[in-house]
Amino acid sequence: MRLRAVLHVTHAPAPAAGLDPATLTDVLRLAGSTGFDRIQDQIRRTGGCTDPIRLSGTTVTRDTATGHVLHHYSTDTEPGGVLRLACGNRRASRCPACAWTYAGDTYHLIRAGLVGDHDKGTPHTIRDHPRVFATLTAPSFGPVHNRPGTRRCRCGTRHGEDAPELGTPLDPDGYDYAGAVLWNNHASDLWRYFTIYLRREIARMAGLTQKDARETSRVSFGKVAEYQKRGAVHFHAVIRFDGPDGPDTPPPHWATGDLLDAAIRAAAARVTVDVAPAGDQPARALRWGEQIDVRPIRAFGDGAEITEQAVASYVAKYATKAAETTGTVDRRIGNKEALALLDVPEHPARLIAACLDLHPLYPDRKLRDWAHMLGFRGHFSTKSRSYSTTLGALRQTRADYRASQQRAALGLPDPDDEDATTLTIAHWAYAGHGHTPGESWLAANMRRDIQHNREAAREELPALLDLEGAAA
Repeated sequence: MRLRAVLHVTHAPAPAAGLDPATLTDVLRLAGSTGFDRIQDQIRRTGGCTDPIRLSGTTVTRDTATGHVLHHYSTDTEPGGVLRLACGNRRASRCPACAWTYAGDTYHLIRAGLVGDHDKGTPHTIRDHPRVFATLTAPSFGPVHNRPGTRRCRCGTRHGEDAPELGTPLDPDGYDYAGAVLWNNHASDLWRYFTIYLRREIARMAGLTQKDARETSRVSFGKVAEYQKRGAVHFHAVIRFDGPDGPDTPPPHWATGDLLDAAIRAAAARVTVDVAPAGDQPARALRWGEQIDVRPIRAFGDGAEITEQAVASYVAKYATKAAETTGTVDRRIGNKEALALLDVPEHPARLIAACLDLHPLYPDRKLRDWAHMLGFRGHFSTKSRSYSTTLGALRQTRADYRASQQRAALGLPDPDDEDATTLTIAHWAYAGHGHTPGESWLAANMRRDIQHNREAAREELPALLDLEGAAA
């Protein structure tokens, strides 16, 4: 009966007969344990996290007026004496469950800066502010296999969408691998200088001094980094004009979408980051690539424009991805021997090898530490202060909601109530991380079930929206 309970946790569970002996043995152990239901509940509460944090400890809630203990919790009563919490990793390659939550938070953060949300610090009037979706790319380091529309690649082949050679050099020996990883390594500096020059170009094009432009307008942005197939980082950014006091004030009459478009292109063209010569490497002047795309964002697109929903979804999608999309591995690599052992494809392997070779020449750039990221060492998603809310605020809102649910279930008063006299004292200690083989199998099935439910809800959403529109 216990094993049957395990097998019915998910909508479409993995067959137990296909498990390796160690996992099957652990699944049977879990199924027969007295704490199975609680283990299952803990894993479900983490969303099927692949590498949960294990904590041990206690919490005691007292009424300070009477000294009575209102609630006491200890992990001594939990299976294995631990409480499992989600790891919170943003990378889908590490933890799909936590990456989904991170992507959702990023979606709401970006969307709040496009459509407005008073609870997230932006008024709905920002829909009237000029805003664009800009893409800044890396320059060429040598010709690569690509899919140029209906034409053939330069190699003479029409590549399929998932062709493994896409993004790889036509001539690997002539490709500038050193330049590629140094560009990735300095990409965050290029972005920082771009934001500085952007404000200067806006003032120049508006015929104002930088001080006057700053006193009458603001520029806000939210951006995410994405790896191209060739292993070069490029940035997608929502850039918005605001008034002098941020999103709560309208931008001046001269702050138009056309001016913002022109200023973005001019600022990108001005940016240069100089890299001094070192060893056998020449001096380099790193710049943005010529392919710069700037598109206006509207509530409803007409084909030439993109919608708020599409932008927020696109940014959220790439906020959970990293260099593993190019074929490399999502782990640190400290020597070239590991490249063969990990079976890294030739192109990303050469990029990683270039990082390892260049590290002694540029020790302050920490290229060895970021070799698995093909040299990139920046944050994957950043925003200006006034763009919208923060990821921390979104997480705190979710934590507060869960805490209020728990208090309601236990009949405890709200600690924020002025008349409340409760005090909670907690003591937690780290007790490890991860799953046993059987718990990993159970978590994987739960993730599959959760994903199935999400996809079903997504299919029902258009019909619900139609009903909402008809009711309105």
